[in-house]
Amino acid sequence: MDADFSHHPKFIPGFIDRQRRTGCDIVTGTRYAGQGGVYGWDLKRKMVSRGANLVADTVLRPGVSDLTGSFRLYRREVLEKVMGVTESKG
Repeated sequence: MDADFSHHPKFIPGFIDRQRRTGCDIVTGTRYAGQGGVYGWDLKRKMVSRGANLVADTVLRPGVSDLTGSFRLYRREVLEKVMGVTESKG
């Protein structure tokens, strides 16, 4: 979750519920489907976000609608595993 409150905390209980019901390792929010949205963004920020998602989707083909958002819930064990094999280079 970003620290700028561009993602509303009211959605966190739904993330937890979804993870408990499905047993999935990662629950990710999107600004571009369902109840998602962006509030308080100017046109430039919206266009940059959409453009970045278009490029990322074209290159990576991940099958999700919002790669640039950071509104995610990770299962603790999965996050610890990812962090254990991730190397920061700057």
